Amino acid sequence: MKERFRVTGMTCAACSARVQRVTEGLEGVESCQVNLLSGTMDVVYREDVLSPGEIIRAVTDAGYGAMEDDGKPVAGNGAELGKMKLRLWVSIPLLVILMYFTMGHMVGLPQIVHGLPLALVELGLTLPVVLVNNVYYRKGLKSLFKGAPNMDTLIAVGSGAALVYSLVVTVLIPMGKGDPHDLYYESAAMILALVTLGKFFETKSKGKTGEAISALMDLSPQTATVFREGTWLQLPTEQVGKGDLIRVAPGGRIPVDGIVTEGESTVDESALTGESLPVDKTPGSHVYSATMNQSGSLTFRAEKVGQDTTLAQMIRLVEEAGSSKAPISRLADKVSGIFVPVVMGIALVTLAVWLLVGKDIGFALSAAISVLVISCPCALGLATPVAIMVATGQGAKNGILIRSGEALETLHKVDTVVMDKTGTLTEGKLYVTEVSAEDPKRLLQIVGALEQFSEHPIAKAILRECEEKGISYGTPEGFGSVPGKGVFASLDGKSYYCGTKAYLTERGISVPEEKLPACTLLFCGSDRYLGRISLADVEKKTAKSAVSRLHDMKLRVKMLTGDNEATARAMGDSLGICDVVAGVLPDQKEGRIAALQQEGHVVAMVGDGINDAPSLVRADVGVAIGAGTDIAMEAADIVLMGSDPGTVATAIELSKATIGNIKMNLFWAFFYNALGIPVAALGLLNPMIGAAAMSFSSVCVVSNALRLRRFRPKEDKHSITEPPTEEPQQVISEEALSQQKGEDPMELKIEGMMCPHCSAHVEKALLAIPGVESVTVSLTDKNAMVTGTADFEICKKAVIDAGYTVLN
Repeated sequence: MKERFRVTGMTCAACSARVQRVTEGLEGVESCQVNLLSGTMDVVYREDVLSPGEIIRAVTDAGYGAMEDDGKPVAGNGAELGKMKLRLWVSIPLLVILMYFTMGHMVGLPQIVHGLPLALVELGLTLPVVLVNNVYYRKGLKSLFKGAPNMDTLIAVGSGAALVYSLVVTVLIPMGKGDPHDLYYESAAMILALVTLGKFFETKSKGKTGEAISALMDLSPQTATVFREGTWLQLPTEQVGKGDLIRVAPGGRIPVDGIVTEGESTVDESALTGESLPVDKTPGSHVYSATMNQSGSLTFRAEKVGQDTTLAQMIRLVEEAGSSKAPISRLADKVSGIFVPVVMGIALVTLAVWLLVGKDIGFALSAAISVLVISCPCALGLATPVAIMVATGQGAKNGILIRSGEALETLHKVDTVVMDKTGTLTEGKLYVTEVSAEDPKRLLQIVGALEQFSEHPIAKAILRECEEKGISYGTPEGFGSVPGKGVFASLDGKSYYCGTKAYLTERGISVPEEKLPACTLLFCGSDRYLGRISLADVEKKTAKSAVSRLHDMKLRVKMLTGDNEATARAMGDSLGICDVVAGVLPDQKEGRIAALQQEGHVVAMVGDGINDAPSLVRADVGVAIGAGTDIAMEAADIVLMGSDPGTVATAIELSKATIGNIKMNLFWAFFYNALGIPVAALGLLNPMIGAAAMSFSSVCVVSNALRLRRFRPKEDKHSITEPPTEEPQQVISEEALSQQKGEDPMELKIEGMMCPHCSAHVEKALLAIPGVESVTVSLTDKNAMVTGTADFEICKKAVIDAGYTVLN
C-alpha cells in the first residue's frame, strides 16, 4: 500500500534524511520518499505487517511530528513566516543596542556602564534574543541527544557555548575572578539573529507545490448546468455524475470531460495543449474539463467526472511530481553529523588533558570554551543563505525571479534543457507569413472582408495584417461557416470561399498541386482559385540566439510540443534544435522529463502554459516564461520576468557563479576552524580572540558573497547582427528628408512598468491615439518607441492616464 504522511519539524537535508532512514528501517516498509520543501513523506508498505500508526510513532520518536495526509493541498507557510518576522523584530534591534555596549568603545563611543552593571546589561539584552529563538536549542539539542545532529545543533552548540561561558564569567565578576571584557553575549545573539534572517528568506520558498495545485483547481467551474428530471438545473460541479447531460454557453468553461451530443462551437483547449488555435467541436467530439467554450452553445454527455477528469489528473501529476523531487542537500548539512560531535569531543579532551597536567579549572575551562567558541557555526550557517540572498537580488536585476535557493543550487548541474514551443520559443499567436496570389492585396481584401466578424485566431491574424498594410475591405453578404472547414459570403455580388484545401475542392474549385510550407494554410477561391495565405506562430527574435547560447554551454537542448510533427520539425530546424518531440500531451510531457531523469540527466524545463505545470514541477528545475500563465509561474522554481528565452542561459551562469561562491564561503568557514581549534586546544587562544576570529570568518563569508553583486551575464555573441552592406548614395530632396525625419520614432521614458502586463497596458494606451502607427515597449530600457504623427504631449498624457510616470 502507498500512503502519504505529513511531517513537521524538518529544517534541513539532515532532518529529511533522518526521517527517511528511520522509516525505511521499519519492518514492512518497501520504500520511503521524503520531500523537505512540502513536508510530505510517501511510504509504500505492507498492510499485513505495518500500520500507519506505527509509522507515525517511529517518526515522532525520532523527534519530528507526523500525521496521515488529509488529501488537501499542502497549506502555505504564512504562519511560520509570521513567527520568524516576530523573532526578527525582537532580535535585530536588541542586537544593535548590544553591539553598542560591547563594541562601541572600539570606535570611540562613550562607555556608559562598567564592570558588573555592564555584564548585567549585556545579559538583559541577550536573554530576549535567546528566548524568542529558543527553537534552535529545543530542536538542536533534541537531535543531538537522539544521535542525529543537524544544522540546528550547530547553532545551539555555538551560541550556547558563548552564552554559558559569558554567564560563568558574569558570576565570577563579583568574586574578582571574572573580566567584563571576556563576555561574549553579542556572539550568542548575533548567531541567532543572523541565522534566523537567513532561514526567513529560505522559508519563503516552501509551499510552492500547494500554490500550483490551488491555481489548477481554480480552473474548474464551481457550478454546471445539468439536465435533471426534465429541466436544466445549476448544480455544484462535484454533484455531476457520469452520463449527465450538460450545457455550456459561449464563454463558459467546461466542467467535466464528455462527448458532444448537440451544437457546434470552437473550444479553446490551450489550458491542456498549450496551443493557441481553438478546436472545432461538433456532435461526437470530445470535450475536456478546464477548456473554454467560445462561439456557440454545446450540450455534451459527461464521461469522466470527479477525480477522473483531465484536470484532476493534471493536479495529481503536479502533486506526484512535487513529492518525487528530492530535496537538495547543503554541504553544511552533510558535514554537520560529523562536525558537531568531533568539536565537542575535542573540547572535552582539552578540558580533561589540562586538568590532568595540573592546570587549574579556570584555565582548563577557558581552553575548552575557546574550542567551542572558535568552532561557532555562524560562518558555516551563513555560507549558503547569504550567497543565495545576494544572488537572488542580482537575478532580479537581470530579469530572473528565483523562487528557491534549492533551484539556484541545482541549476548549475543541469545538462539538459527541455523547452516548450508555443509562447516559449515562439510569440504564441499567429502571424501572416506569406500571401501567395496573383494580386496579394486583393486577396487580403477578400479574406479580410470574410473574416472581419470572426474571433478566430486566424481571422485576427489576417485583420492585423490588413491593418498593418493599410488595406481596407467591404462588408460581405450572406455570410456563413462550415465548422472545421471554412467560411463563405458574397462580396460585390460574387461568392467567395475561404478555408481548407478540401473545402475548396468540395466547392468545385481546383487547387493547383504545389509543395506547401509546414504551417497553417488558408485557401481562397470564387469561380476559380485565387490563392492562399500562410500563417504561423513565428519564432521570437531571441529564440535562435537563446538556443545557441545553451549549445555553447555544452548543454543538450530538447523541444517538446503538442503541435504537429511537420510544424515542430520546421521550427526545430530553424532554431538549431535537433531533438524535437511533437504531439505530446501534458502527461506525456511530464513522462518525457521523468524518462530523462531516469537516464541520469539533470533536467531544466522551460515553459509558459498551464499544460506545462506538471513537467515544470517534475523537472529538477522548472523555468517559467514571465509572459505566460500564473499557474506556470506558480509551478516553476525560476520565473523569467520577461519573455526572452535567452535569460535561461543567464540564470544558469548565475547559478554556477553562486555555487562557486558558496564553496569558497564554506572553505573559509572551515579554514578558521581547522586553524583555530588546535591553537585553542593548546591553550594559546583567549576566548575573546577566538570570538574575534569567529566574527572575522563571518565577515569574510559575507564580503565574499557580496562579490556576486558584480555578476554580469556573458556577452551574447549570437545576437550581434552583421553590418549592413553599403548602398549606393542617393540624392534626397529636402522634402523627402523632412518626411523621413517625421518617421523617426519618438521615445517616452517610462517609470513604473514591472511586468509584461504593464508593457502591454502602455502599448494599448498608445495605439489608441489617432496618428500612432506602431509602438515598441521595452521593460529593460523602460521606454516606449512610438512612430507616427501623434503629438508627444498627447502620448505622454495617455501613458500617465494609464497609471505610469513619463520622465521626459
